[in-house]
Order: sequence, then C-alpha cells, then structure tokens
Amino acid sequence: MSKCAIVTGASRGLGLALTRRLSSEGWTVIVDSLDRRELENATFRLPGVHAIPGDVSDPYHQQILIEAARTTGRLDLLVNNASALGPTPLPALADANLRSVVRTFEVNVFAPLGLIQLALPLLAESEGAIVNVTSDAAVESYPGWGVYGASKAALEQASRVLAAERPDIPVYWVDPGDMRTRMHEEAVGGSDISHLPPPEDSVPGIMELITRRPPSGRYRVQRLENVA
Repeated sequence: MSKCAIVTGASRGLGLALTRRLSSEGWTVIVDSLDRRELENATFRLPGVHAIPGDVSDPYHQQILIEAARTTGRLDLLVNNASALGPTPLPALADANLRSVVRTFEVNVFAPLGLIQLALPLLAESEGAIVNVTSDAAVESYPGWGVYGASKAALEQASRVLAAERPDIPVYWVDPGDMRTRMHEEAVGGSDISHLPPPEDSVPGIMELITRRPPSGRYRVQRLENVA
C-alpha cells in the first residue's frame, strides 16, 4: 500500500512542487486549491494525485479531504501549505481591514487546526507526521507584513503546543525561505523577484524531515536547520 499525503494549496508554488516530488516517489497525494481549473491543470498528469478543489477553511471541505485519505486506508503526512497573504498592497497594521484580518486567520490558522483535529486519528494509526508551512514573517517585524506574520505566528504557537501535547506525532513548522512564487510577487507589488530560488529548492529539506523524522520543531528547509 502506497503512503498517503494531504497537501493543501497545491495548484502552484511550494504545494505543487512538493506534490510533484511525492508523486514521483509513489505516494498517493490528495490535494486542494480554491481554483478548480488551475488545480486540475497543474496536477492531472501526476500519478497518484487526487485533486479536490475547495475552500480549505470550509469544515465540510476539510471532511472531504480526510475521507479521501480514509479510503486509501492510511494517512502518513498532512501538509498545511495553503495560505492567505491578506490585503494587498500590504497595509500597515493600523490601516488593515479587520475583515481581511479575519479571513487571513481563517485560512492560515483555523483551517490547519481543523484539518489537524480531523487527521490525528489516521496519522496516529499510520505513524504519520504534520508539516505546517510558516514564514520568517512569523518571527520578524517586517513593516506591512503584520497581518500575514501574525497569522503565521499563531500557527507556529499552535504547532508548538500540539507537539508538546502529542509527542507520538512529529510536528514540523517549516520556514521555506524566500521563493519565486506568485504570492511573493503579489506581496512586493510586482517587483522583480527573478533572483529568488524556485519553490523546488525548498522541497528536499521537507522530504528529509519526512524521511529522517528528527524531533518536532521549527525548521528552515532551504538549508535544513532547526531554529526553534
């Protein structure tokens, strides 16, 4: 029986790069994204990949993802990669629209927590692991990044507590580093980011975590190191 992973936000960027790698190694991968066409176009040729478009913050959609994993008989990996940047151009916190703040937290904090709660029994049975994708904005005070950074800081603290509560399940909150992605381009207002590495450069570090299973913690994965 092949290993099974759920990877959210897999239509592009790091989520797609990781999905391609898992697929190439024989995993069954259940993926989602808000954009049905983009998700299906990105993944339809990948063996073992099952695309389930939807809003990751929707509890019903979360149940569908977990049930899809349940039909495979196991869940070895949950990757909470889907992220909302928040309002753009990036505002100062004093000017941030609070509805946008709530939406950012729904996607970046509440959705991962909801999926984790549903996935824990399957992960425990399969001796699986959790990867929560975070950012250096969670620990650094970059002007304009307050909404996104605060949401990722909340995700990191939730990860720390979960790791303390469930020592039987490895929990990794990973900083993939600056990457050449659409989200990063949107964040910097269309400035040239061609000098940044592609998201594929962050995949080997994640795969090493999954394979080697070091202690739970915060890891930078472009050059794998524990920075907890």
